[in-house]
Amino acid sequence: MKIISDIGIQIPQVYLPKPGVDLKKWAVIACDQFTSEPEYWQEVERMVGDAPSTLNLTFPEVHLEKPDEENRIKNIQLTMRSYLEQGILQPRDGLIYVERTVSGKTRKGIILCLDLERYDYNKGSSSLIRATEGTIVDRLPPRIKIRQGAVMELPHILVLIDDPNHTVIEPLAADKAKLEKLYDFDLMLDSGHLAGYAVNEAHEDRVIDALRGLANPETFAAKYGIGTDQPVLLFAMGDGNHSLATAKAIWEKMKLEAGMDHPSRYALVEIENVHDEGLEFEPIHRVLFGLKKDLFAALENTFGANFSYTPVSSGAEMIQRVDNANGQKQAVGLVGGGKQFGVIEIANPTSNLAVGTIQSFLDGFLKNGGAEKIDYVHGEDVVERLALQAGNAGFYLAGMHKNELFKTVILDGALPRKTFSMGEAREKRFYMEARKILL
Repeated sequence: MKIISDIGIQIPQVYLPKPGVDLKKWAVIACDQFTSEPEYWQEVERMVGDAPSTLNLTFPEVHLEKPDEENRIKNIQLTMRSYLEQGILQPRDGLIYVERTVSGKTRKGIILCLDLERYDYNKGSSSLIRATEGTIVDRLPPRIKIRQGAVMELPHILVLIDDPNHTVIEPLAADKAKLEKLYDFDLMLDSGHLAGYAVNEAHEDRVIDALRGLANPETFAAKYGIGTDQPVLLFAMGDGNHSLATAKAIWEKMKLEAGMDHPSRYALVEIENVHDEGLEFEPIHRVLFGLKKDLFAALENTFGANFSYTPVSSGAEMIQRVDNANGQKQAVGLVGGGKQFGVIEIANPTSNLAVGTIQSFLDGFLKNGGAEKIDYVHGEDVVERLALQAGNAGFYLAGMHKNELFKTVILDGALPRKTFSMGEAREKRFYMEARKILL
């Protein structure tokens, strides 16, 4: 495969389903979605039936820590080999330009490989490819178990570039009529439409040149008002941080034995422009399940005189107050927890963002046995529905502006984990393309 080492990418060999496969059944949503809504995955299973599907090649996290986990992983790895042997998956070389349309918006991206040697997810990283949020190392082992021994990878990883002049991806959109169409279909369960186009060699060269332009140290320094000695950040994680971290962890273990030319050195991802009009940042809310301790007492004990709580009449009023908060106090919506709706305000916060302040509290609350578990959910309707169930509580958070992302990561480092999401749950990436990672 063609390697462009100075910008940390590889032009991949991608595997796509053979003609005749029902693509609506083939493509399923990222495995880390709807983890507190098993009925979603039950409906996916019903729709797919016995058809070839990425449902059989991935591990929906709704099934984590269930009794059949080991057997499920074994079947995934066997199915990967079976699909290759039967010719259900067929190879093609080159970049793929993709368009995802959902809720009246179209996001544009390019499928390529990133060099894991140029990626560091640790705090304080200055690598070319960086995490934008804190990586929870404890979340890697189950993912490592799934990927280790798998012959293929299927990405739901979305990586961002900061391209305000639209030089990398958007020229492909303008020229897509000249590109070979590889797939074009509606996704299942009201999740929009997906289309993919083969990027020819001439357009590929333009993509590479444009990425090199973004990575130019002088251009980079001028864009952010920093010194030219600052390391370039070209690729910033959008979605799938722990999936890329898993690939990195496995590569670090195997590279001395496998050699630096092994396919596991690279990871298949989709890159998108943070300035794409179809891309929106959404907040990620928190839901506590099975409260065991007094949540209000814990909040008051943690924040003391800096904590205040105001009950409100509805979820809409709560959202309005949190989204429009602009004082020195940080505002977080509280749903349930023995009450209905209210707004927490925290003075003299411990983090620059409300999500960091409340996450620090929740980590301690869970560690001390305050609740059975936590989940991270998308959409105010979901946090409200789950949090108002007996024994639960939810925290509604406002979003951050996407234009702040790169400069914040460059100057301050990674954000608190689960700070933002690229769209609501149904807007997440669907598994479509695969790539071999074992020889």
